[in-house]
Amino acid sequence: MSEIIKAVIYGIVEGITEWLPISSTGHLILVSELIPFAASEGGITDADAFFEMFEVVIQLGAILAVVLLFWKQIWPFALTKKERQDRTGAAAYLKKDIWVLWLKILVSCVPAAVIGILFDDELDALFYNPVSVSGALIVFGIAFIVIENRNKNRTPKVTGLSQITYQTALLIGVFQVIAAVFPGTSRSGATIVGALLIGVSRTVAAEYTFFLAIPVMFGASLLKLLKFGFAFTGTELLLLTVGMAVSFAVSVFALRFLMGYIKKHDFRVFGWYRIALGIVVLLCLG
Repeated sequence: MSEIIKAVIYGIVEGITEWLPISSTGHLILVSELIPFAASEGGITDADAFFEMFEVVIQLGAILAVVLLFWKQIWPFALTKKERQDRTGAAAYLKKDIWVLWLKILVSCVPAAVIGILFDDELDALFYNPVSVSGALIVFGIAFIVIENRNKNRTPKVTGLSQITYQTALLIGVFQVIAAVFPGTSRSGATIVGALLIGVSRTVAAEYTFFLAIPVMFGASLLKLLKFGFAFTGTELLLLTVGMAVSFAVSVFALRFLMGYIKKHDFRVFGWYRIALGIVVLLCLG
């Protein structure tokens, strides 16, 4: 199989699994066990090092899909007269509610950023393997089912993004640390589970998770690029570009699907999927 086709497959997997709470990193690790990149003269210089960087950086394509679909909700500047609502002065060009939202998102980023910067290499060595991925898939699959059953007859306390407090934002950020430590947990899955536990509605939990992904993934990608270096071969640059482009296109459809789905359904189906996939992987390893 050509490396470009592999990059397309990785991009499809990333685009689907980044936003559904089933772990993009976990799925990419599992796919890499089946169709790993192959090092070749003049192509990929170090296949393992390249994939470690590739699986993170192609997430930038998925991030661009969030920016495209939620532009009005995340762009903090009022550039048109209608947006300024006849206000004058420099403050008229700032959307206060969106600036406050971004401050809360940055608060959520702090715990995972600290862990990632200090222990990234150690965590990769300890937990980036199929067994750890399987365990995280199963454990958080059970968590989704338990929490959704618990919340079945409860009314969410937070039904709008503006109702998320700084304390709530920090708590969601603490849950995100779990995903930073254990691949297979799912960054979106961890933050959604945390948000549901503290009374945030499904729709708000999902949207906040999407927005939170923007600085997190940019930061994680920058960290991996700095470690890998910017001396790409032509083949490596092509594969990275293809992976990001495919993940962007697929993410647009995945995001639209998920936002439509959770308006009528809960997350239990994703919990059962995670459990089933985790068991299958463990059986294959055995």
